[in-house]
Parts: sequence; C-alpha cells; structure tokens
Amino acid sequence: MGLLGIDIGGTKVAFRAADGRAPYESAVRWSDSGDVRRDLAVLRAGALAARAAAGPPGGVGIALPATVDGAGRVTSWPNRPGWVGLDWHGALGELFPDVPVRTADDGDLAALAEADHAGSTDVLYFGVGTGIGGGAVLDGRPLPGPRRGSCEIGHVIADPAGPRCDCGRRGCLQALASGPATLRYAGELRGGETGYEELRAAWRSGQEWAVTAVRRSCTALATVAIGTAELLHPELVLVGGGFAAGLPGFADVVAECVAELARPGQPVPRVGAAGLGGLSSLHGAVLLARQG
Repeated sequence: MGLLGIDIGGTKVAFRAADGRAPYESAVRWSDSGDVRRDLAVLRAGALAARAAAGPPGGVGIALPATVDGAGRVTSWPNRPGWVGLDWHGALGELFPDVPVRTADDGDLAALAEADHAGSTDVLYFGVGTGIGGGAVLDGRPLPGPRRGSCEIGHVIADPAGPRCDCGRRGCLQALASGPATLRYAGELRGGETGYEELRAAWRSGQEWAVTAVRRSCTALATVAIGTAELLHPELVLVGGGFAAGLPGFADVVAECVAELARPGQPVPRVGAAGLGGLSSLHGAVLLARQG
C-alpha cells in the first residue's frame, strides 16, 4: 500500500501520495473564516481526493505547525487561532480511522527531508520565510525528538538587544532574519516601505541598502548556526525557504558569515542551499508515514 504525506500550513494544506508510481500531489487553501470545522472539512476532502486518486494509504504522516500538548490538544497556532483547544488526536481518529497516523512539527520534518535529499545524517536546516522554521537532524534522527517537543530554531536568541519578536522576547532569530524582518530593516535603511521584489532587484544590482539588510539577516543565521555547531557538530547547514530561495547567493553569504565567526582551529560545517524548495515539509511527512 502507498503512503500519504500531508503538510498543513497557515494558508493551505498540501497532499502527496506515493505508492511506487508517479506521486499524486495537490494543494487546497483554507477558508478565510478560520473556522476549525471548515478547516477539518477541507482536510477531509483533500484526503478523500488523494485516496481516490492513489488508493487507500498504508500510513499517513502529517507536518503540523501548531503546538500540541501531551493529551493531543492544540494549545497554540498563531496563524489559525480557531484551532486552539481542538482535540487533534480525536480529529485524526475520525479522519483516518483504520490507518496508522503520525504527526510531527513541520520544521523538524523539513529538516529530515532535506537531510535525506542531501544524503547526510547530520544536518542543521533553516527555512527562511514568513518566519524562521527548521530543525536539526543528528545520526539521521530529528532533535530533540517527539517526546521533548520541536526544534524551535526561529526562537533561538541571536541578539539580546535586537528587535522584539512576535513571541514577546527581543532578538529571536526570526525577529532578525525572517522575510518580514529583513524587509522592515531594508525599509528603514532605504527610507520607505519596501516590497520583496524591490529588495530582490536591489540585491541583485548590489544597492547598499539591500546588501546591508540581507547581510544582517545572513549574519544572524550564521550566529545561530555557529552556536548550534558548537553543541551538535552538524556536517552540513542547509538554508531554504521561499524568501531565501528568491535571493540569489543568499546561502553563499551565510557561508561567508559562518566562516567569519568560526573558532580558530575548529571544523566549520559546510553551508549550502536546500534542495527541496517549498516541498520540504511535505516530503518529510511522507518519510514520517513510512515510519508508521
């Protein structure tokens, strides 16, 4: 039997069914209402469509950005607050009553998929987009592991005096290096609100304000990469996410900053661009289903 991977996001949900043939992939958007009942109906319809196209799955893996407590209840999801309080385990039992289902953090699964794609068992992955997601894989396993929660790499403090994060603290990595954070800083340097395409064009042409803004973000990523490398010694640091992927040479600048911050005489992890683009969490969900 085949496997079904589901990547649940803040605006849409993606499905990938793999059964040895050409994989089935689809994506559907959530309703604008934020009503959890409507969201679950969308999820159910998408799963039924995947089943009709690819056959009943033998296992399901789900990448979920929400925080779920030990009892299986959603405790936090800023993008879909209507989900808070949902009995997630109960909902899964209704959606997939006769199939093994596993759920994990979307950043952890993205890291697992990128490590698998790169052929490495020791990887630190950053997904730079609206926030900063990602995770660490050591000896082929995501850290810290399902019993200890997810790897919240975006909330590692990169600069205690830095800008305030959405979580309330100052200097979290995502407050410095996420797409919106980089655009805000670029706007301050430029003296006016700046969109992504404007930043991208200015970055490509080497305009000073754009280079300064992007390099600050790359330095923050490198700071966290180096600090994590002192603890875990990954062989590879991968930089992905839609924001980073659209800026040519972004991962190369992170690599330069990592080299500048390295401790003399100590090995430095290789730094490169991630290979799966926006599909890393979805591929990770399929890998999770295989473990089911």
